[in-house]
Amino acid sequence: MTLDLVPIWTVILAFGVFMYVLLDGFDLGVGILFPFAPDEPARDLMMASVAPIWDGNETWLVLGSLALFSAFPLAFAIIIPALYFPILAMVLGLIFRGIAFEFRPNNKRWGQAFFFGSLIATFAQGCVLGKFVLGFAVEGRQYAGTTWDWLHPFVLAVGVGLVFGYLLLGATWLVMKTEGALQDWARGKARVGLLGTLAFIGMVSLWTPLLDARIAARWFSWPNIALLAPVPIVTAAIAWWLWTSLRRGRDIAPFIAAMGLFAMCYLGLAISLFPYIVPPTITLWDAAAAPQSHAFLLIGTLFLLPIILMYTGWSYWVFRGKVKTGMGYH
Repeated sequence: MTLDLVPIWTVILAFGVFMYVLLDGFDLGVGILFPFAPDEPARDLMMASVAPIWDGNETWLVLGSLALFSAFPLAFAIIIPALYFPILAMVLGLIFRGIAFEFRPNNKRWGQAFFFGSLIATFAQGCVLGKFVLGFAVEGRQYAGTTWDWLHPFVLAVGVGLVFGYLLLGATWLVMKTEGALQDWARGKARVGLLGTLAFIGMVSLWTPLLDARIAARWFSWPNIALLAPVPIVTAAIAWWLWTSLRRGRDIAPFIAAMGLFAMCYLGLAISLFPYIVPPTITLWDAAAAPQSHAFLLIGTLFLLPIILMYTGWSYWVFRGKVKTGMGYH
């Protein structure tokens, strides 16, 4: 009897993607906020707050991509052609943002690359998410659509929504890492990010059931509507906690609440789409690699994953606390 490792690889893939969204999300959010900062010293502090950890955050993007490629190759073969241009835009945005970290200390004009790279990468990731929810045209085991099918109002709306979501993460990160005038400024931007994110959550929650009758039935049929009611209730409670934490001048609670808000959205997405990895036709088991491949890959992954977690945790521990003027990590 062959052991079914698809659930384990599903957890690994979902965990890798979620960690990337949380960790790279806040430093992309800092980049989106960058040109609107009060002054140049504030921009220096903003960049210094993410300089030691931004590249390590992208380890999770590599992990998630490799997990999709190796554990679910059919899904990879369908998703990549469908999202070629958004993925290309994301990669180029991340490249220009990385270059900005190296060159901006000597040339402030590279701050524009930091902003536009962050904005483009974020919007492209939102388009990837939106297209994933919208679904893919599949015939047999091949993508049957075009490279422009992602140009859909829902997909573009999700792209804008993720910009607000990452702005929220970035602003609450700055609330936690800075003090004084910059922190007060970040609190105001966090409120804007929260309102935009909540509008995006509401839009997706109403629009998604209209896209697929199965999603509507999953959320609104009985007894599912009662069993799943805690998801929107907890989401609303976290949003209220975030708003009140900002109003009461908390430093750490807003960032934790923002991460909690993303976690609940991620859970809602999983509930809507499971067990499909290529909605609305290809399930996780349909797209999975051979059981022998799963077993072989799992050996190395279970060795590397704790190492990634340890050095990620260590880097955040080393660079904990408030970032100060004149503190350089470049």
